[in-house]
Amino acid sequence: MSRTPDAPGVRLTESGLPVEPVYGPGALDGWDPAEKLGEPGSYPFTRGVHPSMYTGRPWTMRQYAGFGTAVESNARYRQLIAHGTTGLSVAFDLPTQMGYDSDAPLASGEVGKVGVAIDSVDDMRVLFDGIPLDQVSTSMTINAPAAPLLLLYQLVAEEQGVAAARLTGTVQNDVLKEYIARGTYIFPPEPSLRLIADIFTYCRAGMPRWNTISISGYHMAEAGATPVQEIAFTLADAIAYVRTAIAAGMDVDDFAPRLSFFFVARTTILEEVAKFRAARRMWAGIMRDGFGAKNPRSLMLRFHTQTAGVQLTAQQPEVNLARVTLQGLAAVLGGTQSLHTNSYDEAIALPTDKSARLALRTQQVLAYETDVTATVDPFAGSYAVESMTDEVEAAALTLMARIEDMGGAVAAIERGFQKGEIERSAYAVARETESGERVVVGVNRYAMDEEDPYTPPRVDPAIESRQAARLARLRAERDGAAVDRRLTELRAAAAGTDNVLHPMKAALRARATVGEVCDALREVWGTYEPADTF
Repeated sequence: MSRTPDAPGVRLTESGLPVEPVYGPGALDGWDPAEKLGEPGSYPFTRGVHPSMYTGRPWTMRQYAGFGTAVESNARYRQLIAHGTTGLSVAFDLPTQMGYDSDAPLASGEVGKVGVAIDSVDDMRVLFDGIPLDQVSTSMTINAPAAPLLLLYQLVAEEQGVAAARLTGTVQNDVLKEYIARGTYIFPPEPSLRLIADIFTYCRAGMPRWNTISISGYHMAEAGATPVQEIAFTLADAIAYVRTAIAAGMDVDDFAPRLSFFFVARTTILEEVAKFRAARRMWAGIMRDGFGAKNPRSLMLRFHTQTAGVQLTAQQPEVNLARVTLQGLAAVLGGTQSLHTNSYDEAIALPTDKSARLALRTQQVLAYETDVTATVDPFAGSYAVESMTDEVEAAALTLMARIEDMGGAVAAIERGFQKGEIERSAYAVARETESGERVVVGVNRYAMDEEDPYTPPRVDPAIESRQAARLARLRAERDGAAVDRRLTELRAAAAGTDNVLHPMKAALRARATVGEVCDALREVWGTYEPADTF
């Protein structure tokens, strides 16, 4: 439910913008459809990045999965592919996300808990066993250690006989939002941005079909960002990445076509549709007018969407099926390129096979049993949605201007600005939910005296010891001297200006671990210590 303003009879959107009870022609006085809309697949891309959108084929249906060991995750991936998933999305456990091996002291108790543990090329090989990497698109939710995980994927593809140029997918690789909302950063901002630029250069030369970054508003939204904050902070981060790549000597049209984005979809359908349309229009203008991009693909904001996990409830979890359906519908009506629908039981534990299948079936019903794929951008010209799109765009641009005044996204992060703004929004939502102003069905209204029993799946506690044993065998079997030489070469590249991915790949091929690679970079670049909240 939207916030209740002081003025009677007027509701506010999640971003605090007024929603009129009735919209009419007056809401669009002076509104020029040629300027604001254009045609689908053409500047300013408000109506979508492709002329035909879903009338030719539906969006890519991804399911985010990964838990326990590579063997278990591989089994889940095969099930999802058999049920009709058209793209895999890999969840890594917390130690992997932080660049630690499973036997590191700081990994204790977290191995395999929130995703799959990947320590070396051996684990990556098992993860994709029997899955032809030239026939599947893979998205990897990994940020600070994005480079080694991407290279492990490439090494496994080479073992399958698949050339890097044939690989399709995305590596999230968005470290700035980690400083803002998630916390799985390793290095300070400057070397982190250098590493991202190295990934851009490496993939342009050898993996041209790979999306080199997924600039993410999703995690900020999950932390409490409003829709306006979500796109403002995300696009501000994207500007920082573009500037970094240009400063590294790349032409904007050399890398911008491979940029991608990642947003949330909430149950507030109208504002979410407006948000997606506004973000496309804003990005097209930023790239054309701000950076002089000439390639039309450089102007396209292509994005993946995940339904809002933060809106799922542990109480009456089956109600989440309705929430996820509405969230998925918002993403589709907003023109997403790929979609992950959360399982209804994710507020309690890792999804079961059945709940993951139901989440995928939700997308399939939207694609094949509704008419949302019959026409492009059905809300075009809507008094309400066009008004909301303009208002979201204006508010987001104003917020981005504040960030620019501070010196850009990195400077604002170092001041704690984005984090502080998100925390204030999250606190307001918590207060509204607690007071009952914001209705959450099954939580503060329509609750049940007694919940139905639910037994969540459990992560085997022996996973950690098994991963440690695998690492011990790996270190005993490999050529330790060769690994040391390759890690020394990696440290030298990190201390200089060479692209670090080439010596990193050599180290990983020699069976260096993800933790050893990240430790080598830690020795040169140090680790990041966050500032206090703004």
